Amino acid sequence: MDVPHRPAGEKVTRVRDLRASDADRERVAAVLGEALADGRLTMEEHSERTARAYAARTLGELTGLTGDLIPEEAQPILVDDRPVSVFFGRTRRDGRWVVPVKLPLLALFGTVELDLREAVLQRRHIVVDSMVLGGRIRLLVPDGVRVDVTGRTILSTRDLRDRPASDGPTVEVAGTLIFGSVRARAPKRPLRTRVRNRLTRGR
Repeated sequence: MDVPHRPAGEKVTRVRDLRASDADRERVAAVLGEALADGRLTMEEHSERTARAYAARTLGELTGLTGDLIPEEAQPILVDDRPVSVFFGRTRRDGRWVVPVKLPLLALFGTVELDLREAVLQRRHIVVDSMVLGGRIRLLVPDGVRVDVTGRTILSTRDLRDRPASDGPTVEVAGTLIFGSVRARAPKRPLRTRVRNRLTRGR
């Protein structure tokens, strides 16, 4: 997960205008290579788009290069600040996607899964503005990220098993939860790391 660094008080950069990394460019180039291999792009189209990919400075410039090649949910980079909503089902955002400063979320008797392990946080403090009725919010966060539930909860549960750092980013779950639940998990550490930590604590 990446968090852009900017001075306190600086205006928030638009989601599409966030700077792209070398890894982002390589993700797009890989999709273009697959499209060339199976005939969806000609050699000329592939050459032109690949050149644009490696010259791209922002995430928005990259997303326009693969939009007609694969479905939205399979895009190498998802730049989408629209609300997340689900009705009697399940929806998920994962992979390389941008989490806006304020993410509206609506779950009516459904489950929203947000995987932040490869995500880009628009700021170090993200607010998930939730309206949950009989629904569930599931968060998968990397080490160092704190998850706080500050919203109004009515007959709702929370199960937060994150591993925050004192100076790490925060994901705040705000809004209203009625007959709902919030669960946050940090990825399971490798067995070697878990054993080493236990031995260190036992000294």
